[in-house]
Amino acid sequence: MPLYDYQCQDCQTVFEVRATFKEKEEGIKPQCPHCQSKQTRQVLTSGLLIRVVGDSAPQGGCACGSGGGGGCCA
Repeated sequence: MPLYDYQCQDCQTVFEVRATFKEKEEGIKPQCPHCQSKQTRQVLTSGLLIRVVGDSAPQGGCACGSGGGGGCCA
């Protein structure tokens, strides 16, 4: 089940909400765990890192940047 980051607009607390895709589609309005406010909004965090490996590896090396000569992808 996906996790979504929300921030309280009253106390600025950032917290995670676990919800199904269906619940997200229907619209969720979580309550702040710190001050119990319903004035929250979804925020995007920079904690998401996507690494692509395989056929889309950089020319002349593997996706991890080891140069393809026996590194982690060899």
